[in-house]
Formats: sequence, C-alpha cells, structure tokens
Amino acid sequence: MGSSIAAWTRDLPNVRPPLRLDASQPDSWAVEAASCRAIFVANMTHIAPWAATQGLLRGAGRVLRPGGELLMYGPFSVDGKPTTESNAAFDAALRGRNPEWGYRDVADVAAGAAAAGMALVERREMPANNFMLVFRKE
Repeated sequence: MGSSIAAWTRDLPNVRPPLRLDASQPDSWAVEAASCRAIFVANMTHIAPWAATQGLLRGAGRVLRPGGELLMYGPFSVDGKPTTESNAAFDAALRGRNPEWGYRDVADVAAGAAAAGMALVERREMPANNFMLVFRKE
C-alpha cells in the first residue's frame, strides 16, 4: 500500500511520504505534535477494532495543528442504524467474521473526536453509501 501512495504523491510537495502507523497506539506515531495540516484515512474504522478508531482520533488530535483536518472516508451508521439494507447486511457480515469489527456510528466517532480536541464540521454523503467525515482541530 505504501508504495502505491508514494507513487501517486511523488510530485506533490505538500504530501509527506506514507508512514506505517498502528492506529491503536497513537503515542508511538513518529510524527511531531501539531505538525500536520491534514490526515486522510479511508475504509479503516469498520474493519478494525473500536480501539483502533479511538487511537486514530487521539493520534490525530495530537499531531494536527490548530485548524488542521482529519478526513475519514467509509461506511458509518447514523443514529445507531446502517443507512441502507445493503449496509446492514455488510455490517452483520463483518461482525460475523470478527466481533470487534463493524460500522461505527457517526455520533460515537464525533464524541471521540471531541475528546481529542476536534469538532465534526462536515458529514458528506459519498458514492456507494459511504460518508466523508471532516473533523477540525480546535
């Protein structure tokens, strides 16, 4: 994965090379505090334990500079429910494979972000029943 990201961003002076991070261990990230303008994560929260999402939020809260943004793309539930029947089926299949996996509710993610010093500033519907959640560091 890292080599693909490196190839696509090679000529972008404002994108750092990819780093391999353990989202559930945010204190181990080799990233200077308040040094990032943005962090993008795609399709992680539903195929990882809740602890990884919590770690991602804490880590982002530490490394984002004031006004920096965490952009999270993927499927989420809203008000405790999947947004479509196909999302409900996929969520059930994920939980069947691993009980620690499954869709995360936007409100729960927003609460974790708030505890890390970030506010949900946008929830945009995306193709394939996904969302882009944008959190801004206060």
